[in-house]
Amino acid sequence: MKSLIFGLLSVALLFISCGSKRIDPVVPNASKEAKALLNFIYEMNGKKIISGQMWAPWGNFDEVEKTKEITGKYPALRGHDLITESSNANEIKLLIEWWKKGGVPTLMWHWGAPTKGEGYKQSQMKIDIDSCFIEGTDHYKAMWADFKRVADWLTVLRDAKVPVLWRPMHEFEGGWFWYGKGTGEQFNRIWRTMFDYFSKDRGLNNLIWVLCHSDFPNPAFNPGKAYYDIVGADTYRKDRVLSDMYNDVVAVHGKEVPICLHECGPLPDPDTCFKNGTVWSWWMIWHTTWLTQQDPEQLKRLLNHETVITLDKMPKIMSFAK
Repeated sequence: MKSLIFGLLSVALLFISCGSKRIDPVVPNASKEAKALLNFIYEMNGKKIISGQMWAPWGNFDEVEKTKEITGKYPALRGHDLITESSNANEIKLLIEWWKKGGVPTLMWHWGAPTKGEGYKQSQMKIDIDSCFIEGTDHYKAMWADFKRVADWLTVLRDAKVPVLWRPMHEFEGGWFWYGKGTGEQFNRIWRTMFDYFSKDRGLNNLIWVLCHSDFPNPAFNPGKAYYDIVGADTYRKDRVLSDMYNDVVAVHGKEVPICLHECGPLPDPDTCFKNGTVWSWWMIWHTTWLTQQDPEQLKRLLNHETVITLDKMPKIMSFAK
């Protein structure tokens, strides 16, 4: 009898151990907060969908509060952008507050092409990408100055013990942003250079790196699995079938990593996602009119769906620390 009990206990312990596999972020010496957040995302992956909303400083309303007004729920994930230096202090402040409320922070960077200044239009300008890697050129100096400036803001988050889903250079193969106007290898070099500087030289161990494709993923734009934790794609097209886009990401990266709908207009229906096996790790509605154009009844249904995580349904993320 004792041997039988011991055998059953051993099997149970093995099952528990396999079910709680530790996932470490790709950054060296990842912070315990980053580990907890990534393990939370992995634990929810395929079981729940994390709701998200992008916030913008130039709108005439607060998108996160508007979501609550429409649906009765706050999203779990809150998105911000380091697009404008004059707004960055407030963007960082709001992310710190969101983390303290139990939410998930995500941060992007509409990066103006080096030497072209900041802003959305500047992010779409074309430059000689190779010159960014020739020491002494204006492009080289500007790129490294941008890296330092943004790393300084990310350091504020690190020092506040706030992990962040960091998704720079999004929609990279779309061809509309400067870093996607060249080859896949040029993009990969920029990504790896940023990763090495942020993670190794600056010690930004609070970052979870999110590789964000456009709606038709191109496998040439892929810095390698040592340089990202999560992958995703986005679309604003009503004619782009979201399950097809999901499977296109799987074709490039496999099913080993969570796949997010990192920006969107149309939202995926959870019932369809779970039925066809294309369960997004999270989705995030874009800011201003992309939120107000949503069908309010449908939005309310989705944020109150049993499989969708909102802020009030968030577990304590630090409980996922391994």
